[in-house]
Amino acid sequence: MKYLVITLVSLFILTACSSTRQPSVTSAPEPNAGRYQQNKDSIPQRLPTLLEMTDPTPLAEPLSRGGNKPYNLFGQDYSPLISATAHDEVGMASWYGNKFHGHLTSNGETYNMFAMSAAHKTLPLPSYVKVTNLDNNKTAIVRVNDRGPFHRDRVIDLSYSAANKLGMLQLGTARVKLELLQSPAMLAQATKPEQCFIQVFASSDSAKLNKLRQQLHQQQALPTEIKPASGIFRLLVGPTTDKQQAQRWLNQLRAGSFPSAYFADSTLCS
Repeated sequence: MKYLVITLVSLFILTACSSTRQPSVTSAPEPNAGRYQQNKDSIPQRLPTLLEMTDPTPLAEPLSRGGNKPYNLFGQDYSPLISATAHDEVGMASWYGNKFHGHLTSNGETYNMFAMSAAHKTLPLPSYVKVTNLDNNKTAIVRVNDRGPFHRDRVIDLSYSAANKLGMLQLGTARVKLELLQSPAMLAQATKPEQCFIQVFASSDSAKLNKLRQQLHQQQALPTEIKPASGIFRLLVGPTTDKQQAQRWLNQLRAGSFPSAYFADSTLCS
């Protein structure tokens, strides 16, 4: 117990000297001490558990409502990378603890220093990043849900649990490499594949198109849709994301009763 107390006191002193962080860009300062109860950050009274240091599984999440708009802080403009699908970066990491625990992050969530999370100046909120400590090759996966650190030589601010997993608590900072694993832009790409349609016929007579649609179902068993377009209706075969299948369907239609069939969007289908 005596050695644990000595270790914690030593860590507190080192961290207080080396790890500082500016308030979240979404916060409004309170009188006197500001929005926080502590003037300087401090180390928690216990180390994180193994469960608390478990890497989160990168998930495809939509953009948060807060924290993803351009902002200006200390005279510096920042533009969040909301469309990023790849991002690698090397620089210094720091960490933040007691002072910020329980306060709102930039995207409106509550900061938990025992969660595997992080703050970054411009990465999408939320996004998932693999962090590698280049001094000891230890790695951690964190979920970015906050803005910071606003020091010129820092690229990421880690939670207490993430910093401990990376072996950087004593020094307070470490040289790291960041690799983007998952972002909302990746979700958008995954959920909106290029869909190919083939136009079979167009007419203002919807009843006629419905008869043709039934004919296609009976004769060729192809998926069809009828869509309005500028006062007329279009009979379409599809959709499919398989370009080879789209070409087979087109050949099948042209060889049958619809020799004038064509790709509704040739850039997606060919």
